[in-house]
Amino acid sequence: MELLAPAGNFEKFLTAIRFGADAVYLSGQAFGLRAFAGNFSIEEIKDATKIAHEQGKKVYVTVNILARDDDFKNMREYLHSLVEANVDAVIVSDLGLISFIRENFPCLDVHVSTQANVTNLETAKFLERLGVKRIVLARELSLKEISKIAKALQGRVEIECFVHGAMCMSYSGRCLLSDYLTGRGANRGECVQACRWKYVVKEVRREGDMPIEQDERGTYIFNSKDLCLIRHLKELEDAGIASLKIEGRMKSAYYVACVTNAYRKALDILPQEADEEFVRELEKTSHRRFTTGFYFEEEDRQYRESSSPYQTHEFVGVIEKMENGRALIQQRNFLAEGDEVEVLSPDASVHNKTFKLENLTDLDGNKIDKANVAEMRFCADIPLSLSKGDILRKKV
Repeated sequence: MELLAPAGNFEKFLTAIRFGADAVYLSGQAFGLRAFAGNFSIEEIKDATKIAHEQGKKVYVTVNILARDDDFKNMREYLHSLVEANVDAVIVSDLGLISFIRENFPCLDVHVSTQANVTNLETAKFLERLGVKRIVLARELSLKEISKIAKALQGRVEIECFVHGAMCMSYSGRCLLSDYLTGRGANRGECVQACRWKYVVKEVRREGDMPIEQDERGTYIFNSKDLCLIRHLKELEDAGIASLKIEGRMKSAYYVACVTNAYRKALDILPQEADEEFVRELEKTSHRRFTTGFYFEEEDRQYRESSSPYQTHEFVGVIEKMENGRALIQQRNFLAEGDEVEVLSPDASVHNKTFKLENLTDLDGNKIDKANVAEMRFCADIPLSLSKGDILRKKV
């Protein structure tokens, strides 16, 4: 199975590749559903695709807005630039746009976005007739339903499914709440995640509004838990799923590294299933309580206590260079002399190893006792053989 990771900007792209993704999905600066991610210029898409292909990886570009007529004015030129960039596929939700691409750019593979709400075999077969290569099924399907569709298609069309990350309170992400409350349309890449806000339900009566208490757990009534299927990968493989998708183009590079690394290691031990150690690894980065979503008909998918994510560890630094037991580190959160840190690395020999930071100096060799300026670069003694791009984290 392919491991597909998010890349909100170039740093996250490089992180996803380094930590084990087989493919990444990203957005250009138009026609994608994450308007506030860093996103990629056409030149950056070309560079990313070149780097990925040199390492046997793939790049998919989202063109998954719900298109309006005006969007087609510049669509042909944009798609032509993606063909020139040699991207491996575009991810599309709009039926008219799918037809437009198949007619005008037959060399460009189309993956159908989860936004297209594909929930049945007849729709999948219709999309097959349109010539699509892959379908990202709706998140509301059970594993049994997914398996039925995948096996009926017999590999003629690949099946991709989300396995980790934030879930939307609306049907496959088609939501009007953000647009209605703030004028920022979720279906055009500008969602404010209004579903995470705290709400009070009121009963309207002629004498006025009467507040209704929810229960002792609070009133985050639209707030979903986060999806996590790391302990069910063999079942997903048996169901015929070709690609496992991690949500999170708006998440941090640390999130991309931590989640991609965990799922890479879990895939590499198949058919053995991941255990609780893998779940604890995922808890080291920002998330809400975990759920298996609709895959196994779990009933409790909401998290009503709070909309705030939590994590057991925080990202504090990244290794830029290592030589003779001395490391050049870029700070990402407060660090001080003697702090115990843990390594996040694709190298199993150093991953999760802990040590204390010693002998901190600035770049001129002057002794310092803390790194407290955002993204400052400093040096420290490290008793492990780390590599460029390895991440340091510490308990919160």
